[in-house]
Amino acid sequence: MKMNTRKIAYLGLLIALAFVLSYVEVLLPLNIGIPGAKVGLANIVIVVALYTIGGKNTAMLSLVRVLLVGLTFGNFAMMLYSLAGAVLSFVMMYVAKRTKKLSITGVSVIGGVFHNVGQIIVAIFVLETSQLIYYLPFLIVIGTISGVVIGILSGMICRRVKVAFA
Repeated sequence: MKMNTRKIAYLGLLIALAFVLSYVEVLLPLNIGIPGAKVGLANIVIVVALYTIGGKNTAMLSLVRVLLVGLTFGNFAMMLYSLAGAVLSFVMMYVAKRTKKLSITGVSVIGGVFHNVGQIIVAIFVLETSQLIYYLPFLIVIGTISGVVIGILSGMICRRVKVAFA
């Protein structure tokens, strides 16, 4: 995979931005009654990357972000949940984008919902209780709302950034 200097710099910028947005989210005291529920600010970077630098680089960006944030601000359990959500979210967004049937906001909603699905699946196995499935409807609503907001913001950013790599 050969990348030009401009794309490498852009990828580095995206990694740094995703890391900073993750840190900002750690600082935000958002408590809506559901453990682990977050806005997902760093997903703006993931969605923008998916539309500007493609799947392979975005997958790498997402994994690097999860590892950096987990090692810096979290623990192994947090990294496990985050990794499950990030991988399932990325795969589903990648597939949704490839179908060309959804807007960037629709793809973002898919990502928000499946991030939560991935985390619930891991939690069910780790905590050995299927009772956690009852959180899923609430998390789907949160993922949808978050996905819409992130999708709109990502679309606005992509319209401005795309020119640089056209």
